[in-house]
Amino acid sequence: MMTLSTFESKKNYHHGDLHEALLVAALEILEEGVDPKALTLREAARRAGVSAMAPYRHFADKDALLAGVAMIGFKRLAIALTAADSNPDPREALLGQGVAYVTFAGDNPALFRLMFGHASPDRSPELSETSFASYKILANRVASLVSPDRVGEWTLLCWTTVHGLAMLALDGRLTRNPDSPAVLAERLLRLLGIVTGAGLTPS
Repeated sequence: MMTLSTFESKKNYHHGDLHEALLVAALEILEEGVDPKALTLREAARRAGVSAMAPYRHFADKDALLAGVAMIGFKRLAIALTAADSNPDPREALLGQGVAYVTFAGDNPALFRLMFGHASPDRSPELSETSFASYKILANRVASLVSPDRVGEWTLLCWTTVHGLAMLALDGRLTRNPDSPAVLAERLLRLLGIVTGAGLTPS
């Protein structure tokens, strides 16, 4: 996984590393709390220690850079979901995924907003494939708990529950609730019934 320490000095990048250096610079900017809408190729170039025109050899425009950063985010999210899914109890694994999802959002607020708000999968087939790969981890777990004809609806219900919770937390809408988003994610998924088994049979 690429980190901010990947390059000891972005100003002295090796030939062929500029693409990665620009992505690292963009991630660094986001981790400082900059709004994804304000992230520019010019600023990424400045952080990487190259001219303002240099990024255009690797990214057609700002949207292409944002898509590249979003792909890194989805890959990191997939790693977190996969780790949580290792619990041998399938229901606990699903709970773990929910907790991992909201925790990832809380730990990476600007990156999370970029992934779901400012980087369009429609413009990048590769980004669309990468984002779907993380969603598939959830779908596969849900498939182990429900009948085949209900996988789609239950997966969507679980995802919208934790994603909505994550966004509410990022927007500061849960300040009156004493529980953390992670605790709330586990509690809400239990309420859905899929974890207790109540949602396994069609109504």
